[in-house]
Amino acid sequence: MAGLSADSPHPTALTVHRQSRMLEIGFADGCEFRIPFELMRVYSPSAEVQGHGPGQEVLQTGKREVEVVALEPVGNYAVQPVFSDGHSTGIFTWDYLYFLGSQQTQLWQQYEDRLAGAAVERDAPMRAAAGPSCSSH
Repeated sequence: MAGLSADSPHPTALTVHRQSRMLEIGFADGCEFRIPFELMRVYSPSAEVQGHGPGQEVLQTGKREVEVVALEPVGNYAVQPVFSDGHSTGIFTWDYLYFLGSQQTQLWQQYEDRLAGAAVERDAPMRAAAGPSCSSH
């Protein structure tokens, strides 16, 4: 599991900045990152966001103002945030937080490209998931 190997990054500090909506995290290798809550939310490692395989990702919109209302530890390898929109199923390993922090520029660009490709605005409300169609008999 990510975050459990000896060469995985280990955090030395973790601070939730509610006003600026950033997670500040410092690692033992000296790297420090300020990760926007919105970035965390749109790249949540949960199945709800990532799907259950390649190509099943769910494009997240309307998350600019999302907040982290709670941050629960998961063992010694991760945290599980509770977001203000009710999302709480993503487990963010230290490895994954390091990835988000170190790749922010590329991840933002990928997100903007996906929004453009779907012809939706960043602040658009989330589209309802298509459920099974029901017909009356």
